[in-house]
Amino acid sequence: MSVMNETSVKINYINKQLAKGLLPKRVEKSHKGTYGNVLNIAGSASYPGAAYLSSVSALRAGAGYVMLAAPSSVIPIVAANSADVTYLDVGESQYGSIPKDALRFIQGVANPYCFSIGCGLGTSKPAKDFISSFFAKYLKSQTPIIIDADAINILSQLKRVDLPLNSIITPHPLELSRLMGVDVSEIQEDRIKWAWEASKKFDCIVLLKGYESVIAIPNGQIFINTTGNSALSKAGAGDVLTGMIAGFCAQGLNLENAACLSVYLHGRSGELASKTHTEYSVLASNLINYIPFAIKEIL
Repeated sequence: MSVMNETSVKINYINKQLAKGLLPKRVEKSHKGTYGNVLNIAGSASYPGAAYLSSVSALRAGAGYVMLAAPSSVIPIVAANSADVTYLDVGESQYGSIPKDALRFIQGVANPYCFSIGCGLGTSKPAKDFISSFFAKYLKSQTPIIIDADAINILSQLKRVDLPLNSIITPHPLELSRLMGVDVSEIQEDRIKWAWEASKKFDCIVLLKGYESVIAIPNGQIFINTTGNSALSKAGAGDVLTGMIAGFCAQGLNLENAACLSVYLHGRSGELASKTHTEYSVLASNLINYIPFAIKEIL
């Protein structure tokens, strides 16, 4: 049965008016702490770009500051491209990934407003061990956690998946198919159904990326995005979205509202970037530069 026939489901569309109402306010008498901080756990020797994209996007969305927790070799690469991110060196495994004992560094960071985890982490054995220990540590934490990319891929390989209380997963269709154990074609045939089924199964918010991204809440609220184009079909675009959600969470939005605002602005950034670069040539790094213009439109 299609989810559209479920009486407990309510479909909402994310448009400019909705996004404008969600945008956090800026105040004249403020400082970086006013707008929160993000602890972004991302990157590996093979994917340093994901750490850069997700970290800088959180700042562009308005977070007061961002700390990137990453393997040792990733930090100088990101630092060479951004003077705005702060860093937490967690060591490095023999695979160039985050080591299994990285939690001892991360839990020493005082009171992050939110975590984002997964962009470019890789799926090595040490990364898997770290992910398991991280979720066990923060299982009952109220701190918002945005779970993306390789963190999702690792979750799909675990025998049991217990996600922290206040979390969102942001899979693309193939990642969701792994989590749900169904073919990706089934996911694409009824994206709303499978996003909602996943939200109930894992008891968290699910953001299914793609054309008309779907945000599903376990209580039956469904949000469908109305912005975006093929320019977003490029490696790294999802890392930018993860950073944006984290940036808005840091400013005080709950995960549901941060996700809705972010997918709208992310899609609109792609549309605006396409006017200059065409839909063929927009890079994920270009998207970051158009976030300010997308925000300006709804101010």
